[in-house]
Amino acid sequence: MRIEADNFGTAALPEGTLYGINTLRTVDNLSFSGRMLSHFPVYISSLAEVKKAAALANGRAGQYDEAIRDAIVAACDLLIAGRHHDQFPVDVFHGGGSIGINMNINEVIARLAGPGVDPVDHVNASQSTSDVCHTAIRVALLKLAEPLWRALSSLADALEEKAGELGGVETIARTCLQDGMKVSLGVIFSGISAALRRRLESLRAALDELHAVNLGGTVIGCGTGASDAYRAHILEALREVTGLPLRHRKNLYDAAQHPDDLARVSSELRLLAGLLIKCAKDLRLLSSGPEAGLAEIRLPAVQAGSSFFPGKVNPVVPETLIQCGFLVTAYDHAVQMAIEHGELHLNVWEGLAGILAMEAMQMLASAVAKFERYCVRGIRANLSRCEAYANSFVPLVVALKETYGYRELSELVKNLTPEEIKETYGRREKP
Repeated sequence: MRIEADNFGTAALPEGTLYGINTLRTVDNLSFSGRMLSHFPVYISSLAEVKKAAALANGRAGQYDEAIRDAIVAACDLLIAGRHHDQFPVDVFHGGGSIGINMNINEVIARLAGPGVDPVDHVNASQSTSDVCHTAIRVALLKLAEPLWRALSSLADALEEKAGELGGVETIARTCLQDGMKVSLGVIFSGISAALRRRLESLRAALDELHAVNLGGTVIGCGTGASDAYRAHILEALREVTGLPLRHRKNLYDAAQHPDDLARVSSELRLLAGLLIKCAKDLRLLSSGPEAGLAEIRLPAVQAGSSFFPGKVNPVVPETLIQCGFLVTAYDHAVQMAIEHGELHLNVWEGLAGILAMEAMQMLASAVAKFERYCVRGIRANLSRCEAYANSFVPLVVALKETYGYRELSELVKNLTPEEIKETYGRREKP
């Protein structure tokens, strides 16, 4: 064990740990959720990129010598490469506006950098928790958006392909869960695909706002604690390190107080989740049965559906996507609360909003990919059932309306049985 001291006393840490007493205080005092920073490797890498950019900007501004700069940069590169991520035990939902997260990475970088590098005076030079975590959250979300975007685009493609494959299969439409007119089985899939692409475009616009960050604004946006020279270099250094076209928010005071760009992204994720829930529910309904349900389509059988009914296969993949959608929807509610409950010059709940948006993106990307692979790609039409529905009573009545008009046909439906109407008027011309 090694002993470290702070203003609150001393603490013993295992000799092999890279983090220090500030991290330990956060772990002991503020852990409750079971979600540790180590569970978010993209966020850790993004934090390390912010710290690397700050070291480069501090070096260019003459805040410390090249040896310290290079040691910090080398330590950051190890974290960016995915190493030592087990050294981040703080609870991501701790109080204090994410200070535990910032101190955790400061301490790890300082120990990796070696003797003479201080976690606050050097690793955190010209920065505050507020602008570090604010910026890293957005960098992480922009990275996590890529796999989500690929998964959603691929699903839209798969739905379009399925629409084409089933475009020649006639079945029945339903409104208010009641029989309607004859329709192609493919229109459900083409409609969902079109809606999904529309939601993707809206998400793209929301994600663009995340390129505006506040690094250099320190705590509340005024930049106190950061030199003019550092502030002149930091954005350029951040672009170099991340490869992203980042820019400063027009008003850095606004950035510290109002993280509504996160709220907009979260709202878009919730709208996506709602669409995906509807899609999964539709497939669940259309495949219900197989004998006493709609049974218009057959979903791929991927595993046993029941421990009681032999041979029973349930729509487990759509149900998984639905539950993912429930969680994303709930997360968005918490994100909106985090935005609403900010006070005065700093929103200390921004970290929660960022983490929940990250989790929502990751869950959606995983669930959507499985939904496409194990469900959508293998959907097949039940041709006999679709044909029976297409030739049922209500589609015939809808077709006859063009010949007889609504009022006359209403009288026929009132006075004749469906079988009589089919027999007498099935040819659709007046007898």
